[in-house]
Amino acid sequence: MCGRFELKTKFDKLPNVLKQDYPKGFDTKYQTQNLIRPTDPILVIKNEGRIKTTFMSWGFISPWAKEPFNKERARPFNARSETVEEKKLFSGSWKNKRCLIPASGFFEKKYRIRKENYETFWLGGIWSKWSSPDGAELESCCILTTEANKLVKPIHNRIPVIVPRGYEEHWTAQVKDADELKGLLPIMMSWSSKGWVVDDLNKKKTDQISLF
Repeated sequence: MCGRFELKTKFDKLPNVLKQDYPKGFDTKYQTQNLIRPTDPILVIKNEGRIKTTFMSWGFISPWAKEPFNKERARPFNARSETVEEKKLFSGSWKNKRCLIPASGFFEKKYRIRKENYETFWLGGIWSKWSSPDGAELESCCILTTEANKLVKPIHNRIPVIVPRGYEEHWTAQVKDADELKGLLPIMMSWSSKGWVVDDLNKKKTDQISLF
């Protein structure tokens, strides 16, 4: 599960792909974020013919929803990678609307999981576009999860899917058939603990747990 994450990367240190095609003013208004929660607007890259940086609401809104802001309807912020292809709510987005979300760490309970070198990494996700009868559009997304690796397993049984740097085009590109989708399955498996650490946020900032 991934219900909180952070993006503390300065603009000049963001992955270059985020700075190729972005919203007007993004370079001057960009701010780091210490805590990002479901329903917050989050930074995302998507691909509709070309990779583009945009903002989406974190919490998946069905494209056929009548009332997208109905609080009685759950807005999933995570989707299990093992069943994303089968679920009616997610299957269309899995085929045609995969996205990447930059993060510098994610949280489970009172722990932060991050790269040992503080490098920004990609959370793998899927997104959806909801359109109102008058033509207004709202884009939302959720983060894919997979079975926990040995680093996180003592804390939680699920972890977000992490897409390696350099696979941005491969992950976000629209596919022609099911065989191309199968090529993404290895990326969604539990990732190696090497190069990652867990920070115990109950202790001093200088204290750190390494479980791999």
